[in-house]
Amino acid sequence: SIAQNSVYNRFRRAAVKGEPRVTGQVLFKQCYSHGRLEAIFDLDGFPLENNQSGRAIHIHQLGDLSDGCDSTGGHYNPFGVNHPRHPGDFGNFFPKEGKIWKYKPNLLATVFGPYSILGRSIVLHEQEDDMGKGNKASLENGNAGKRLACCVIGMIKS
Repeated sequence: SIAQNSVYNRFRRAAVKGEPRVTGQVLFKQCYSHGRLEAIFDLDGFPLENNQSGRAIHIHQLGDLSDGCDSTGGHYNPFGVNHPRHPGDFGNFFPKEGKIWKYKPNLLATVFGPYSILGRSIVLHEQEDDMGKGNKASLENGNAGKRLACCVIGMIKS
């Protein structure tokens, strides 16, 4: 399930809600069409007893939440490049005290033009991304496991 989507100034924000009660937002900023995308991840609700486990976060192809996170399609990879460096791959995040706060500059995704991530989804996975070092599926999805939480990337007036 999803909370709200919004934009503040040039920040794209998507609120995340799902199992195990993960909530928060991801703020995107890209100042011009050929500039690098920046993101701030601010998520809460991770189990305290399993805090050492990394979690993969990816952009998925579709903004379809009709069947929860399972209807978001595969990783957003418009150029068909192997893992780990494609526009939909944000890497691994490690919760501390049940929270993730991370600034990521220089992401390969964009909010402009035909390859825009607007209307697509962000998915938080149960496990770490193995960065394409595993089997054939690893090159496509990083073997990151079950989808725990997701949201649609959208905009509102600033």
